[in-house]
Amino acid sequence: MGPERVREVVLNESPIDHSGDTGQRSLLATGLILLVAGVTLFLVWTTVPSLLIVFAGVLFAALLDAAARALAPVVPLGRVWRLTLVLLLLSALSGFGLVWGAGKLPEQTRLLLKVMDAQLDIVQQHLLSYGVDLLGPEWGRDIAQWLFADQGRFFSHAQFLLGGASSLLTGVLVILFLGILFAFDPTSYRESLVVLVRQSYRARMRAVMDEMGNVMRLWFVGQLIRIILMTLCVWLALYLIGLPGPFVLGLQAGLSNFIPYLGPIVAAIPIALVAMPLGVSPLIWAVVVYTIIQSIEGYVIGPLIQRQAVETPPAWTLVAIVLLGALFGVMGIALAMPLVAIGRVAIIRFYVEDYLGDRLGSALDNRE
Repeated sequence: MGPERVREVVLNESPIDHSGDTGQRSLLATGLILLVAGVTLFLVWTTVPSLLIVFAGVLFAALLDAAARALAPVVPLGRVWRLTLVLLLLSALSGFGLVWGAGKLPEQTRLLLKVMDAQLDIVQQHLLSYGVDLLGPEWGRDIAQWLFADQGRFFSHAQFLLGGASSLLTGVLVILFLGILFAFDPTSYRESLVVLVRQSYRARMRAVMDEMGNVMRLWFVGQLIRIILMTLCVWLALYLIGLPGPFVLGLQAGLSNFIPYLGPIVAAIPIALVAMPLGVSPLIWAVVVYTIIQSIEGYVIGPLIQRQAVETPPAWTLVAIVLLGALFGVMGIALAMPLVAIGRVAIIRFYVEDYLGDRLGSALDNRE
């Protein structure tokens, strides 16, 4: 072959096709991304109870931050000193509540349990007359006798109660310490997450996280206001009617607001059981008064307090409560509404506005 022939062959030769290698690299990268996403989801799923405790700590930090912000116009001190003052006030109130409750709550609780036990036994007898065994053949008037009848059963119950109490105490302590740590230096913890995204997107990430923090602050403060109002109103109403243990009944009615829609219905059952031995008239008054108070709180006061924090349709909130409760128990039920609230913010800001490029999220916020 002469030089001309070599030049002709080189010029006529088609360029090398690298599209196959590029496609293989793209396919490999996609597979690795899916693998990492799958492993991440698996780890998240297996550690969900711990993550819920961490989220509860973040909520407690939001409460402390909201209290420190509220003291800013009144107490001309730095943020750290205001947080310290908030913690001292909360500790003092908690100590007073424990000292006062140690002398009042156990006796009222024992009385209420005795009354409810007797009424449940009466209900069981009425159902048995119709062939319905609702509470089982081992049900009796004296729960203590049922527990102590078998020594092995007693020790199994004691082990269960001690294990549950220790787990609950550990969870509460973790939530408290996490909340305090997060509250004293929220910026550094936020920046430790912001640094994981691209630099051009960090300002957006920071703004959305601040919005989520504001939502959590408003939700927690609103819930505390609702619980206090509900507890005081039910306590006063049941005291005027003459029911025994009105404070315990009012407290459980107030705490039921942590579980929207389902909690108030469940809280009505102890009130009805305690009112039954007093006659038909106190029972009707107790149920009617509780229904009126709960309706005013649920349809008027609650939406006015929470409208700036949670604007999720009630059906979606109830679906979240049912699903999270079935999957993760009591913690899932208690934290369903704040999880839905911050999840709504994340979906609107990151998916609807940034990914889809649709400003429907802002329009919905303004319309709401």
